Amino acid sequence: MNVPLDPRPSPAVNAGKLWAGGAATAAVAALIAVAGILLGRGLFDVEVLAPKGQGTWGDASTGWYALGAGVAALLATGLLHVLLLTTPRPMRFFGWVIALATVVGMLAPFVTDASTGARFYTSGLNFVLGVAIGSLVAGVGKSALIPVAARPAARPQW
Repeated sequence: MNVPLDPRPSPAVNAGKLWAGGAATAAVAALIAVAGILLGRGLFDVEVLAPKGQGTWGDASTGWYALGAGVAALLATGLLHVLLLTTPRPMRFFGWVIALATVVGMLAPFVTDASTGARFYTSGLNFVLGVAIGSLVAGVGKSALIPVAARPAARPQW
């Protein structure tokens, strides 16, 4: 008797909606990075990503940091797309990956020789970015799911 292991149908994914949301998340993440750097340098006088001598805007590292935040959002979108298509409980796996990646991002500044204030501020900024990317992409992923109508249960052949 051929009985499928999981009789529940897998939902389909509206890829256009998912990636449009991922692109919007990338823009938000880049803007959070820029705003966070401007806030840290301008208001709190913290050396975020560049020495104080570079001014409030800093140098090219600000742009690279914003670009990196946007790329991280697109990578998260790609990961979620693959998980939605291939794994059971994709949102749970996505949550774990994003949480662990956020922890890594928060710990990364502490392996540099930056000042203590810069380390803590950058760690906090990475936390905000991780939460924003994770929550926005997860929300977009849930809204991009197309439910599949349940099929009637197959009757066993006696």
